[in-house]
Amino acid sequence: MSDPTHAPALRATRLGRLYAGRPALHACDAELPAGHITALVGPNGAGKSTLLQLGAGLLRPSSGEIRVFGHAPGTAEARRRTAFLAQEKPLHARFTVADTLRMGRMLNPGHWDQAAAERLVRAGDIPLAARVGALSGGSRTRVALALVLGKRADLLLLDEPLADLDPLARHEVMSLLMAEAAEHGTTIVMSSHVLAELDEVCDRVLLLAGGVPRLAGDIQELCDGHIWLTGRADPMEEDGLPRAFDRGAVVHCAVSGRQVTALVRTAPGAPLPAGTDERWIAETPSLETLLLAHLRGAATPATAPTTAPTTEEAAA
Repeated sequence: MSDPTHAPALRATRLGRLYAGRPALHACDAELPAGHITALVGPNGAGKSTLLQLGAGLLRPSSGEIRVFGHAPGTAEARRRTAFLAQEKPLHARFTVADTLRMGRMLNPGHWDQAAAERLVRAGDIPLAARVGALSGGSRTRVALALVLGKRADLLLLDEPLADLDPLARHEVMSLLMAEAAEHGTTIVMSSHVLAELDEVCDRVLLLAGGVPRLAGDIQELCDGHIWLTGRADPMEEDGLPRAFDRGAVVHCAVSGRQVTALVRTAPGAPLPAGTDERWIAETPSLETLLLAHLRGAATPATAPTTAPTTEEAAA
C-alpha cells in the first residue's frame, strides 16, 4: 500500500470511465505531484471534466483507480483535502453572498478561512448582501471561487474557472491562485481553453485527447525537449520536410506555400535534425505552440499532409 504522506496529489492508474458504453477516459495513467499548478488541457470531449469529477469523488471509475493523496475520492480524508469547482459553478440563486459564505463555513467546520473568502469577493466589488441570482456571470464565478479557496483544501480541482471572467479579472484570479500555491503549498489542477494565459500561472501540464494522456510533465522541460522549425518546403516531399529528416521525431508539420513548419522532439542542445541547415529557423516553442501542435498531431494521421491554419483558424 502506498504511503499517503508521500503520495502524489492525484494519481490515475489505468483509469476508465464509460458514458452510455462510450469511453470518456480510457486506460488513463497520470500522476500529478503535490505543490504544483497543473494545466489540464485538451479539446472538447477529451475527458478533462470527467477526470476532475472522478478526482472529486462525484463519479466512480468504470475501470482502473484514482487516488487523492493516496486516498480513494469520496472518503472522508479525500473530501477534507479536496475542493472542486464545476464548470457550471452551481450556487443557490436565492442566497445572498453572505449566506453562501456562511454555508461554506458550516460545511467545512474547523478549516474554513472566512477572511480569504471575503477578500476575493470584496476584490470584485460584490456586496455581501447581494443575491447570487442577481449577480453577473463573472461575479458568480468569484463567489464560487471564494467557496473553493475558503475551504483551505490541499488540492483544488477547477473546471474552466476563468471562462466567465474579463481579462483583468482573469489576471487577478490567476495571481491569487499563484499566491495560494506559493503561500500554502496548495496543489491546483485547472482546465482551460485559454492556452496563452496558462503559461503565466501553471508550471506543469497534462494534455488529454480522446480520453488518453498525450503529454504530461514540467512545462519548461517539455518546451526545452522540442524545437519549432521553420524552413523552405521540399517540393519533392509530400510533407515538405527534407528527405533525410527523421519523421519519427515529428509531432506535427504543416505546409503553407513554399514554407514548412514543424514541431520536433529533441534533446536540449542537440544539433538541427538531418536535412536542415543554417537557413532553417529553430526556436524553443511557447507552451501554446507546443500544445496546439500535439493536439493537431493527435487528431491528424501521421502520413496525411496538412496545411497551415489561417489566421482565423488559429484564433478560434
